[in-house]
Amino acid sequence: MKFKLILSVLLLFTCLAALSQEMQSVKTKENSPAVVEKGLIKVSIMYPFAVGKTFDMEYYETKHMPMVAGFLGSNLVKYTIEKGSASGIPNTPLPFMAIGSFYVKNLGDYQAAIGPNRDAIRSDFPNYTNISPVILVSEIVR
Repeated sequence: MKFKLILSVLLLFTCLAALSQEMQSVKTKENSPAVVEKGLIKVSIMYPFAVGKTFDMEYYETKHMPMVAGFLGSNLVKYTIEKGSASGIPNTPLPFMAIGSFYVKNLGDYQAAIGPNRDAIRSDFPNYTNISPVILVSEIVR
């Protein structure tokens, strides 16, 4: 019995030490200047929810977004894909089925890369959705 208690205490201390290291790692990442995105341009492509509208998340994630990201080259810092799951207000419809976002260094370079590829991008829409997206361009301030 005493042996099991000692073993349990050792296991608990090991878990606490690992958790402490993980929390320190997270704290370091939060304070790291490399994580700060201030000044980046964020292009959000939002797909509003509506009855009868469809969205193929797998295609969007594996085909469409990588294709568009490829057009952006070194101007692209990262991109994200969000799948809508609920509204922020109970018992109200989901506002967006999905949102894709590109974080880029320069808006002019983004526009120069997208312009010549606009037809290829738009012609791919029917492969994953029947929704007309809403696009918001914003600057990260914090």
